[in-house]
Amino acid sequence: MIRFAPRCPACGLDYSRFNVGDGPAAFLTLLIGGLVTGLALWLQLSVSPPFWVHIVLWVPLTAVAVIFGLRAAKAALLHAEYSRNAREAGSDNLRGE
Repeated sequence: MIRFAPRCPACGLDYSRFNVGDGPAAFLTLLIGGLVTGLALWLQLSVSPPFWVHIVLWVPLTAVAVIFGLRAAKAALLHAEYSRNAREAGSDNLRGE
């Protein structure tokens, strides 16, 4: 699992106050899975390569896209929570303002 550092090294923002969870991972996996499936079907119907070509092409591409996309997706969700001052229901102000 990819996790944030406990604090921002530049400004000291406490990341533990935010709940980004695994939502970005599930969404990103479904999105990339649909895209890769569509591309694999297109390749199969247009060129009909051997099965090993699909394995060599799509398995690494999917893994790299999910791993690198996960960092950006979690950062985007953290930014959305921070900019909207999101917090758990019934909790005090997260930023202590």
